[in-house]
Amino acid sequence: MSDRPRFHLAFPVHDLAAARRFYGEVLGCPEGRSADHWVDFDLYGHQIVAHLTAQAGDRVTNPVDGDDVPVPHFGLLLAPDDWRTLADRLEAAAVDFVIEPHTRFAGEPGEQSTMFVLDPSGNALEFKAFADDSMVFAR
Repeated sequence: MSDRPRFHLAFPVHDLAAARRFYGEVLGCPEGRSADHWVDFDLYGHQIVAHLTAQAGDRVTNPVDGDDVPVPHFGLLLAPDDWRTLADRLEAAAVDFVIEPHTRFAGEPGEQSTMFVLDPSGNALEFKAFADDSMVFAR
C-alpha cells in the first residue's frame, strides 16, 4: 500500500465492453475482478468500478478559468511528465477532449495542466498536474 490512502470509486456505465476498451485499452488501466454487471480497474493504483446500469446521471457545467467544466467528474493529479504522457496517449487514440490539454490559472497560485475527456457512457474525467505540488490547495 502506498503512503497515501487509495480511493475507491463506483460509477455507472451503459456498456461494459465499451468501458473495458476505454479504461483498459485507451487509458491503460489493468482490469481486476469482474462479474456480468461490473468490472474493476486499476487507475494508477486506485480502484474504480464500472457498474452496468440503464440510468444516466445529470450533467451540468461550471465555469472555471474560461472553461465549462463538466460536473460531476473524477480524475487524478499526476506528475507533470505522467500527465504529458497520458495527454499524448489520448491524442494518439483520437479521443475527443471536452477540454483540450492546456494550462489553467497561468501565473497564479494553483497553476496547473488540465484536460477533460468523457468515457463512452458520458462520465467526465479530469487529469491534471501541478509543476509545484504545494499549489494543489493554494488560495
